[in-house]
Amino acid sequence: MDCFQDSVHKSHRYKMHASSGGGFCDCGDVEAWKIGPYCSKHDPGAATAMDESVLEPELYERAEKLFRILLDYVTNFLVWEEDFELSAELQPRIKDSAYYCVLYNDEHHSYDHVIYTLQRSVNCDQAEAQTHTTLIDKEGRRAVKRGPLRSCQQVKELIKSNSEHISLQPLRVEILPSAVMAHQTFALCLGSWFQKIIGYSVGFRQAFCQVALEPNADGDWPCLISRLMLHDARMYKGARKIVHELIFCSMLMDSEFKRLFAIEFTKYYKQLQKDFISDDHERSISITALSVQIFTVPTLARQLIEECNVIKVIVDAVLELLREHLDNSNRFIFLGYNSEKFSRIQVIFHDLRYILISKPSVWTEELRGQFLEGFKVFLGFLKCMQGMEEVKRQLGQHIAVEPEWEAGFTLQIQLRHILPMFQDWCSSDDEIMLQAFKACHAALTECNNQPLNREPTDFYMCKHILHARPYRVSQEPVSIHLPISRLLAGLYVLLWKTGAIRRLDNPEGYDFVQLAEHPLHCVVLAAQVTAEMWRRNGLSLVSQVYYYQDVKCRDEMYDKDIVMLQIAASKMDPNHFLMLILLRFELFEYFNGGCVNKDQDELMQWNRLTEEMLFLLIVVFGERYVPGISQVTKEDVTMREVVHLLCIEPMAHSTLVKSLPENENQETGLEAVIAKVATFRKPGVSGHGLYEVKKERLMDFNPFFYHYSRSQRSKAEESQKKRRAQESNDKALRPPVPPAFSPSFSRIVHLFCCDVIIHILRHILQRAAEDQSTHWTEAMIHRALHLIGQALVEEKTQLENSSVEDVTFDFSLKARAVGSEQGKSLFLLLSKIKGLPSLEAQKDLIKWLLQMFEIVKCLRENSSSTFCVSMDTTKPEESTQDKDKAERKRKAEAAKLHRQKIMAQMSAMQKNFIESNKMLYDNMPEPGTQEEPVTSSESSAMELRELCIAFGPLRGPTPAEREVLTCILCQEEQEVMPLAPAMVLTACVQRSTVLTQCRGRIPANRSDGTGTYPLFMPPDLAVGTHTGSCGHVMHATCWQKYFEAVQNTTRNRLHAELIVDLENGEYLCPLCKSLNNTVIPLIPLESLTFNYENAEIIGQHLTLPRWIQVLAARIKGLKSVMQENDFNADGGNGSSGTAGLFGDGQPDFRSILAYGIQEPRKFSDGITEMLVVCATTVHRVGLKTAPNELCPRVPLMAWNTCAFTIQAIENILQEEDKPLFGSLQNRQIAGLKAIVQFAASQRLRSSQGVIQRHFADMMGVLLPVLGRKNTPSVLDVDFFHLLVGLVLSMPSLYQEEGIDLQPSAVSSAFNNMYIFHLVTMAHILQLLLIPTDIPAAGDGEETEEARSAAELYITVSQHTGRLLPDLSGGSVAQKVKTGIEPFLRCAALFFSCLTGVHPPEELFNASVTAPGQMEALCSYLALPFNIFQLFQDYRDSVFPLLQRWCGSPSISKALQGKIQTIRYPRRRNRLIDLPEDYSALLNKASHFQCPKSTVDERKHPTLCLVCGAMLCSQSSCCLSQLDGEDVGAGTAHAATCGAGVGMFLRIRECEIVLMASKTRGSTYPAPYLDDYGETDPHLG
Repeated sequence: MDCFQDSVHKSHRYKMHASSGGGFCDCGDVEAWKIGPYCSKHDPGAATAMDESVLEPELYERAEKLFRILLDYVTNFLVWEEDFELSAELQPRIKDSAYYCVLYNDEHHSYDHVIYTLQRSVNCDQAEAQTHTTLIDKEGRRAVKRGPLRSCQQVKELIKSNSEHISLQPLRVEILPSAVMAHQTFALCLGSWFQKIIGYSVGFRQAFCQVALEPNADGDWPCLISRLMLHDARMYKGARKIVHELIFCSMLMDSEFKRLFAIEFTKYYKQLQKDFISDDHERSISITALSVQIFTVPTLARQLIEECNVIKVIVDAVLELLREHLDNSNRFIFLGYNSEKFSRIQVIFHDLRYILISKPSVWTEELRGQFLEGFKVFLGFLKCMQGMEEVKRQLGQHIAVEPEWEAGFTLQIQLRHILPMFQDWCSSDDEIMLQAFKACHAALTECNNQPLNREPTDFYMCKHILHARPYRVSQEPVSIHLPISRLLAGLYVLLWKTGAIRRLDNPEGYDFVQLAEHPLHCVVLAAQVTAEMWRRNGLSLVSQVYYYQDVKCRDEMYDKDIVMLQIAASKMDPNHFLMLILLRFELFEYFNGGCVNKDQDELMQWNRLTEEMLFLLIVVFGERYVPGISQVTKEDVTMREVVHLLCIEPMAHSTLVKSLPENENQETGLEAVIAKVATFRKPGVSGHGLYEVKKERLMDFNPFFYHYSRSQRSKAEESQKKRRAQESNDKALRPPVPPAFSPSFSRIVHLFCCDVIIHILRHILQRAAEDQSTHWTEAMIHRALHLIGQALVEEKTQLENSSVEDVTFDFSLKARAVGSEQGKSLFLLLSKIKGLPSLEAQKDLIKWLLQMFEIVKCLRENSSSTFCVSMDTTKPEESTQDKDKAERKRKAEAAKLHRQKIMAQMSAMQKNFIESNKMLYDNMPEPGTQEEPVTSSESSAMELRELCIAFGPLRGPTPAEREVLTCILCQEEQEVMPLAPAMVLTACVQRSTVLTQCRGRIPANRSDGTGTYPLFMPPDLAVGTHTGSCGHVMHATCWQKYFEAVQNTTRNRLHAELIVDLENGEYLCPLCKSLNNTVIPLIPLESLTFNYENAEIIGQHLTLPRWIQVLAARIKGLKSVMQENDFNADGGNGSSGTAGLFGDGQPDFRSILAYGIQEPRKFSDGITEMLVVCATTVHRVGLKTAPNELCPRVPLMAWNTCAFTIQAIENILQEEDKPLFGSLQNRQIAGLKAIVQFAASQRLRSSQGVIQRHFADMMGVLLPVLGRKNTPSVLDVDFFHLLVGLVLSMPSLYQEEGIDLQPSAVSSAFNNMYIFHLVTMAHILQLLLIPTDIPAAGDGEETEEARSAAELYITVSQHTGRLLPDLSGGSVAQKVKTGIEPFLRCAALFFSCLTGVHPPEELFNASVTAPGQMEALCSYLALPFNIFQLFQDYRDSVFPLLQRWCGSPSISKALQGKIQTIRYPRRRNRLIDLPEDYSALLNKASHFQCPKSTVDERKHPTLCLVCGAMLCSQSSCCLSQLDGEDVGAGTAHAATCGAGVGMFLRIRECEIVLMASKTRGSTYPAPYLDDYGETDPHLG
């Protein structure tokens, strides 16, 4: 990747492909690149890393001797067999009787099998067995036992016997002496040393290559490198890797030694492939994989053909390996073949393709001779395929067993590039071309074809006689595999194209009827399968016909069959050719009048066969886009393919590429032509770009394009008819004007002016004219009309390009003349069928054909006046069409006017009714205003603005809202009421780190309940509990029935793969199918008209100091609180402590009740039950604990999820710069209100004592005088979570023994206001104590806000020992306002959902950054615009608290930098930034090394998109334990990074993996798009 990044190719257009690796960089290989073979680092002009100087002769000789000894040593031990004896000089000085039992890797046994075998055989535990197995898989072998020979033999037998029980093939085990193991280990080290030493100098490399390739002195042994290659399949993985790397860095780096190595490789090629076939390891670690490094070099490939005849070697290897599949006729039959072995044999064809990938520009005699010899051997292989796997039509009973067919087509797919490459090589030299054609024809003649050996018979039609052998496809065996026939067709076209036909002896002497027979049989077979004549032969034949015409195979199968038929048509008498077609389609007697009164099924078959026969004639006559058959280029062919694909519908680039055939370089030629035929419509926000065909190219559209499937043809026809209708044209899809045939194929056009074609067309149209509905179909007539159109277009083209006397094509004359005396000529029959109702769809096409007849007639008569007259005859019909359109338009306009008139009348009647009943309308009040005094609009607006306050003495009203919802399951409506049956929202509760400020550090849950969480959420929001909803509503009973039904259905499906975890309450929303795991009950808000007089009276008495005293007295008197907490010395006397701080007076325990109480709300049993269900789920998921509805932390988790969900929504709105209230979606509003009301209702279901203790503990943060235990400092809590908990638990203090009470609306307003003000002041202190990078304020005029801020800052600084930095008042004010705004926005959302008080309009319309937002928030939350004024208003109460708050030891540590603190406003988390260019990411991945493995193996580098960590996924080296289970690196990382949720980019696969848990995830397209707006998963 580094070389590519620093080369000229970086700025070129290029594709990326995923590769299994192997080989080395092509930088500097001049044969691998057309231009720019060097990168900037390795350019010959730049300094090179390797020393190119030649070694001194003495040093070279010494190196050669040393290398010879060492390489011989390495070779001997790497090819070591178990029964070898160690030579005396290598025996250790001290005898060691120890042996090793060595277990080798194989691909037959799975990980679990090997672990099980080791546990049973070696008596090791699972962890040790797993370690052994991992190392065996990685290195190829592992010593699993060390001891005496006998004990090792016992282990060996145990391993074999235990592994045989699992698999038919036992594990490979060897017993090696400890000395041999040591020598082998040292030999591997020497291999690595060799790589290092030869990298120092070219001289060392040459010396090593010389030693490795020199023949053995005895002559009996091959050279050392050949010995290693021949033993490759028996070596273990680690040894193979060393040998392959040694070959890469030595012989393949030098051109001459590379040639010598290639010769050695070719010499033993057949044996190497046999070993590979017998081996069970992947090809990537086989020596045979080196073929791509050798055979793809053009000069080397030609040398190997000349010197070693490598083509013959490769084909012989294939033939020998497939010899077992030959039958008595020397043809392949793959019945019961081994699919694994066969797939390995297929790889050999890649080597043949590599050899042929670059054809020679200069031919030598040696090259010609060797190539022709190899070509003849290849023909021998094709002879084994010619006619293989014949099929015979099944009659009566359906076939019992589907025959094998995949293997034959697999071979055909492997040959689809090799066959055209051979033809390309042949076409580059005339002599080769002639010899190859003769050899191919001779091979075809030699093939044994029994059906063609019958005696010919005479067949008569239209006074013509065909002398042909009888053969019926429906009765005789037929094969779809005819590679030699198709190769001959391709070579024949090339003979004419190159002009080599002139040198061919007696070109007219070839029997083209016989040559065309087998391809015609295949075409007829496909037609009969389409006509469902072979349906009893099963799906195997249907699949064969599908692939026969599919884009993967059609170039060398179907297309070549059409070419061969065109060759025959150009050489045969046209009448004889058509009679042969009818004969093989088994329609000869039918069109000869010999078959009548057949049953319905047979008539249907005849009709379908007639359709297919006519389609074949359309193709033979019209498909001329083959270089050689007409004067077209490959670009023209590709353009036509693209036009017809885009005529189906606009397509993406990838869809086009998949629909086009690829050449040997896996290229389609699309890039070169797409701009000429299509325009690119760029993608929008989603989706991908589409190509649309240019209008000027639509004239090339052929509705019977031969590469269309039936569905594609139907779609294209419908699409083009729709387009023509939109353009106000007729719907006739006319035949396009084809290019002219080459001279050698020009006789094909005479097919359409011979006697037999006129007879066929008259016969078909006559059936339609006589309206014999069972004897014709509309598709048949359409094809016949298209044929007539093709003939007329051809005649018109010839008349326009030549004089009338020179034109011999006379279709129109015969169409008018033949049968005219009986009134049954083609022309007259067309006129008759024009008015048939059953042919309404073809009316426009017939009309165009009649016009074409007149045009051709005029051209023949050379009379422009006649032409004009004949054209005028069509005008009345056109004018009639225009009149019809005008009439329809007039009627539409009249209907529109009539509707408008009716609406005007109804409007007038409505006005008259209102006027006549004016008194009634005047006396009726507007809805919702019955009890409100009538005021002016201005005063109402002012009052509304004043009442937009969430709490306090000026709290706004809660308007009455009647909410009627529809259950998505039973579709019944119901009003949401407290005592009505419960209605619920679908909801999904999950742990989330979306707001975390300490990514990767998730606190552990304390099962004993100790610790501050979840009572106090830490300010870093490490992990929270989020509750989301899709907003769909159900009855609680309906949901329960639905969930039970899902459970019962799933239990009955024993083997179904579940996408939901039913055990944990998961289900899919019945409507939108989103994942959920609980429901939230819908609780309506109580309408409220606030008593402002009462509030004013209470406000005069209930000041903040008094409220704190009353609260402290109440807390002290609650037994539930006192039992759990001993007051410390600082506040041991409870209320006396508060009296000292906040004034005199001893409030009573029940003083709190004096300020207003009321009865709590009552809920129906259904709502109560759903409250428990939801709370239990939140508790279970949030704390990852077992469900327990009695746990004291249940209400805490309900309050926490409420707070966290609000914070998450506010974070999104802030990120998107949207208004706080106006931009929320309905489902978000409904879900948020439901969550807040659910959290507020927890006090009604939980123990009041538990909630009172929670309140007292939380209040201890704000009021240290309460002396609660384990109270955190103001720096250690998130104050919004604290606010939600305090507000929702405060009503529990009003509980009396045996009496359920709650504060009145006025009491709640004051409670909420004082709690909020205290929390806000504590949060302001938190902001002041945390260092931030706020710039110093300017020297402008100091405002009142700045002075208040400065005064507060000085006070705090004094209380903290002056550890705070010096800041101006303006800087302090800016710091606090910036930091506190998210808190205020969250509070506004919370109180709006809790109280229902309407927020100010500024929060609905303006974005978060708009001016006036802070003032609107302060107004709604009963805060002064100068928030520092709070400290002045509550000076006497708060300043003593400030001193207590600042006195915490943790604050001193934080100010001294000993404790890390969170900065405000909190950082908004985003996904990491990715480089624009994907190659840069690939380059980064290529340098990635697994942190737990030193072995340089292929890894799957995976990038965490949340934190940017690079992981080694899908690898056993990075397994770790999570909750007692082994998990991969991605799952383990997601647990710490995202609380189990992860988003990863798999770099080499170019896809995103979304992970929701250990067992749930999915893939998603990567964010990288190509030039066409498409993703490229797996870099395919």
